[in-house]
Amino acid sequence: MVESDSDKFFSQIPVFEEFGGVTDLGNYRPLPHDWALVTGDIVDSTGAIKAGSYKSVNMAGASIISAVLNAVGSQDLPFVFGGDGATVAVPPSGIEKARAAIAAVRTWADEELALSLRGAVVPLKDIRAEGLDVLVARFKASEHASYAMFAGGGASWAEARMKEGQFSVPAAPATVRPDLNGLSCRWSPIPSRHGEIVSIIAVPGPAQDAAAFRELINGIVAIAASEERGGHPVPAEGPTPGLTSAGLELEARVRAPKGQRLKAKLKAMMEYALGNGLAYFNMKLGDFDGRRYKSDVSANSDFRKFDDGLKMTVDVDKARLAMIEERLEDAARSAACRYGIHRQDAALMTCFVVNPMQRDHMHFVDGAAGGYALAAAQLKGKAPVLVKAVATP
Repeated sequence: MVESDSDKFFSQIPVFEEFGGVTDLGNYRPLPHDWALVTGDIVDSTGAIKAGSYKSVNMAGASIISAVLNAVGSQDLPFVFGGDGATVAVPPSGIEKARAAIAAVRTWADEELALSLRGAVVPLKDIRAEGLDVLVARFKASEHASYAMFAGGGASWAEARMKEGQFSVPAAPATVRPDLNGLSCRWSPIPSRHGEIVSIIAVPGPAQDAAAFRELINGIVAIAASEERGGHPVPAEGPTPGLTSAGLELEARVRAPKGQRLKAKLKAMMEYALGNGLAYFNMKLGDFDGRRYKSDVSANSDFRKFDDGLKMTVDVDKARLAMIEERLEDAARSAACRYGIHRQDAALMTCFVVNPMQRDHMHFVDGAAGGYALAAAQLKGKAPVLVKAVATP
């Protein structure tokens, strides 16, 4: 299939390298009019987390990204991971493939993880008909990985409509499975080194004061940036490998249907042992360098993002956390923002690695005990506020 100029949209957006640039509208480009947003999330993720299924919730959220990118056949699409869900922007050539992928994810999550997952495909034209937009920027997380940032209010509107049942994609027939090649969770929880792992969500408030909201975001980003490595929860040398029996079972459910999982488990165990052995002995196998891979895991992680609001999971000390909370509370009192914050003692990483020989593998970071899902739960019951832009003109 020959790519059109529209299909190449994301790859042609100039990258910005300082995260503070998320509030600069000059870094954003409007999504082409013939694209659509694929969005999904777990119903009652809060209840699932309280029941001890947080790793499954996290994996299900990441599966939306994995399934859609694999179905469309491109990793170079704008997406954002939200802990218990995700949003992916797809070009017209990939919309029907993405629709089939989210339908299959719904069936897989229900049958394999006992989780109810919503899914929708929302055309951009319907978003713009509401006077909103989907603006996309490209933040360079490392030399080899970049992530999309979303502004304009359109992604939030699409998610809200999905939760109302609009634009819904029905689940696929029983036993239909998505292509989740590359999705894994082979790392131990990452303990805090500075104080607490904090998942923060800050979105525009009822005052619709874009200037005040920009000031808030810039302030929070600056406080976190003053911490060692900008509050990055993953050590520079990479996280500690960890493949538990529960994690192995979860990965087998990603890779193979019931009755065919022994081979999947054995393969995962061999890959895990080989990768760790190469890292431990500082050895290479072909183009794979075990130690370099671990450091790339850290560099390529999406621990901070902008999705019509700030989302970040950071490792900060008590003093910095107090300053962040004070700013959030001040902004909430003036109706400049709504926010949710959840503290835990560790972070969790879910990975999407299509080819370990390449260095553009992607790693989704969240808090290990509720993270974004429980931070978002604090926002429930409050009317959402959608603004056309929160970045600087």
